[in-house]
Amino acid sequence: MEGPCEALKTALLGGLKHGWAARYPVSPLARVLRPAEDGVERILEAYQGVSLFGAGDLIVVLEVEDLGRSEKRVAALAEGMSRGSGESCLVLVESAAESPRKSLDPLRAASEARWTASFPGRRELLEWGRSRLVREGFSAEPGALEALTDACEDDALAFFGELEKLCSWVGAGRLGKEEVLSLLRPAVGAELPDFLAAVAAGHSPMAAQRLVRLLAAGVGEGSVLFALSNLVGGALGGWSRHREASETLRRRLPPRSLARALDALYRAESAWKGGKADPVAVLEQATREVAAPA
Repeated sequence: MEGPCEALKTALLGGLKHGWAARYPVSPLARVLRPAEDGVERILEAYQGVSLFGAGDLIVVLEVEDLGRSEKRVAALAEGMSRGSGESCLVLVESAAESPRKSLDPLRAASEARWTASFPGRRELLEWGRSRLVREGFSAEPGALEALTDACEDDALAFFGELEKLCSWVGAGRLGKEEVLSLLRPAVGAELPDFLAAVAAGHSPMAAQRLVRLLAAGVGEGSVLFALSNLVGGALGGWSRHREASETLRRRLPPRSLARALDALYRAESAWKGGKADPVAVLEQATREVAAPA
């Protein structure tokens, strides 16, 4: 899996895990590994080893791009992919990037299938939503999913997040349009994790939109500025309240760009506390600085 839409990758992984559990009830749980933590040896051991529970295992490898720093590790994994055990399935997931990472081409060539997660349009989101509802044993009234996509402004991350909550709140049964409208929060995306995810991924227009929603929902300017500083500091190796977003930012920007972004945030904080600029204007500029490309 590769491509810019992380929300769609998560949705497909959820479908794969559900399908695997239905086909192999003896070994239903996927094994999730990361090259930086587990290494090529452990990945191949999981893929090539004989399952203790059934015909095979589902092995999901996240952040596979971490292998790209070593041609030998990439070559070793690509060679080992041809020697799986039983019916085991190995799924390599590459994080979003501005362009395909050439260093991973041997893994692409060794894979039996390749899927690109592009940002879905309205029609694709509706199809994904229907598929998820079927998987959960739901049906939907006419217009229910359309109401959800309208509220989310066709944003995949917000759409899948709200759909997850609706499935949890409503329980099994039929999802009605009025029910959707009553359960949706007033401002979709008006939470710090939504905002930081857009900033970390470099989606400037989406980040700006979510900043407006955050402020409209009553989140303080200081809280947003601290969250941005914490995001960048975490990407540089410090403590992070939102570790996943910091990791996304770390993968997208080199250390020099991260240092520039942190300096811009310090200057923004100084201007805001000194009353030298409008707080909203300061936050908008700081958001653009961190979400900008390298």
